[in-house]
Amino acid sequence: MGDMVIFWLAAMIILIIVEAIVPGLVSIWFALGALAALICALLGAPVWLQILCFLVVSVVTLILTKPLVRKYQTGKIQATNADTVIGRECVVIEEVNNVLGTGAVTVDGKTWTARNQDEKSISGVGEVKKVVQIEGVKLIIE
Repeated sequence: MGDMVIFWLAAMIILIIVEAIVPGLVSIWFALGALAALICALLGAPVWLQILCFLVVSVVTLILTKPLVRKYQTGKIQATNADTVIGRECVVIEEVNNVLGTGAVTVDGKTWTARNQDEKSISGVGEVKKVVQIEGVKLIIE
C-alpha cells in the first residue's frame, strides 16, 4: 500500500471517529471526501487529483446535504404551555412586591408567582394586569 492510501484511510477513520464523538454532524462530509480520495489513491491517481477529489466531494456533499441536515437537527420550535400566557390578562391574588419577592397571579385558573415590570408594588388583590414576559417560572406583569 502506498503512503497516500494509508494517509487517506487514516484521515477517513479519524474523521469518522470525530463524527461519532461530537454531537451533531461536523465532519461526515470530509470523511466522504477522504473516502473518494482513498479510492483515487487505490486506482493510482496522482496526489493532486486525490486532493482535488477530496475537496470536490467534501464541498459538494456539504452543499447538497447541509440544508437538509439543518432542517432535521433544528426541528420545529413549539411553544410551551407557559408561552401561551404572554399577552394574556391575569388577576392579582397576592400583593406583587419586587423588593420583598412576593406576588402571585392567576391565569386560566393556574397560579403563578409574579413580578411587576416597573418595580412598583401592586397591592390591589383582584386587579387585572397583563403578562408581558416570563422569566424562569415567574410572570412579569404590567
